[in-house]
Amino acid sequence: MEYQIIKNRKSKSLRIRVHFDGRVVVTIPYRIPKKMAMIFVNTKKEWIQERVQYFAKRQNEREASGAPRQMTAREKKQDYENKKEDARKIITEKVEAINKYYGFNYGKIAIRNQRSRWGSCSKKGNLNFNYKIAFLSNEMLEYVVVHELCHLKEFNHGVRFWALVSQCVPDYKNIRNEMKKEGMMLG
Repeated sequence: MEYQIIKNRKSKSLRIRVHFDGRVVVTIPYRIPKKMAMIFVNTKKEWIQERVQYFAKRQNEREASGAPRQMTAREKKQDYENKKEDARKIITEKVEAINKYYGFNYGKIAIRNQRSRWGSCSKKGNLNFNYKIAFLSNEMLEYVVVHELCHLKEFNHGVRFWALVSQCVPDYKNIRNEMKKEGMMLG
């Protein structure tokens, strides 16, 4: 069985993680010898094999149902690198167009590869967007941009914030519910 050992200064215990693509990563505290990790893996061999088989079965089921296969971390990073500048152009144009209505002052626009957020707004007025929003439907893209622009005036999710959002996106509740199904949040 192949596995990768990572020494981590902050780790307090031995940990095994089985990834969906079958990779097995063992994290150990920095001062523990690798031989201890090997012994630890041997004691958990059965569990590791069960997890690898479980993920392989899930992947086969996904492929059989026609669902796209999940990307590896390397593929996700490459996807981000390939699409980042296109996303920056699309998002920047959308921010500028929508902000003609609001007229807010904002700082930088950052395009990121975030796992759990569609966008966020900093106290300094910088707008951060997940590159993936550029490839959502136009109404979802507009909703995210409006949402973050409105945080420039109302740095909360109070009544006045939602009143601002509804000026440009009257159907924001339905769009927000659809986006929640995608499993990511707005800041």
